[in-house]
Amino acid sequence: MTRKLYALCGTDRTRPFSPHVWKTKLSLAHKGLGFDVAPIGFTEIPKLEQGATKIVPLLRDGEKLVSDSFDIALYLEEAYPERPTLFSGEGGKAMARFVEGWSQMTLHPAIGRIAIMDIHDSLEPVDRAYFRRSREERFGRPLETVAEAGKTDLETFSAKLEPLRHMLKFQPFIGGERPLFADYIVFGALQWARIVSPHRLLATGDVVSGWFERCLDLHDGLGRSVTAA
Repeated sequence: MTRKLYALCGTDRTRPFSPHVWKTKLSLAHKGLGFDVAPIGFTEIPKLEQGATKIVPLLRDGEKLVSDSFDIALYLEEAYPERPTLFSGEGGKAMARFVEGWSQMTLHPAIGRIAIMDIHDSLEPVDRAYFRRSREERFGRPLETVAEAGKTDLETFSAKLEPLRHMLKFQPFIGGERPLFADYIVFGALQWARIVSPHRLLATGDVVSGWFERCLDLHDGLGRSVTAA
């Protein structure tokens, strides 16, 4: 059975950049499940699978369609219980929910401002127009003004990683000795930045950099299959 993962890309369809898609890519690899990537642009999302979703990732697994990276992870855990666990029990699910909230409320907004023009410039013209319109409506100001504010985010980003930095003093992964879905959540955010923007958010020698490098090496180097910007 061929699985299809719809993944958000820019002009270069070999460089999927969505943080949520990367969570799912590593989740599928963690489970040892093969899949094909179907690259799409922003404006193609409403047309997928007869309007099945407004967001990506969207996974087709046989007759099953699942969207939202966390829902996909829960589906994979239930559908393939004999394969390596993504959560290691209910506590792992609860931990992943907390990590997701921290990542999306703390890391994502900062990365979004830091990389906003890099994302815009990587898109096809039709997607650039959509991206500018939708993000300027969201922020209430021009993209260029958002990018200017992103300079402060770049200066303060390292401090946002302090909770992760503290945890990694005691264990190699958020999941403990081995990665779990919680690791893929944070990895997805930092991989997004790595792929779309030349700005480097992690300092050499930082314990978080070491963790990120270990995550890039997971599953036969899946994270390294797309080079840094």
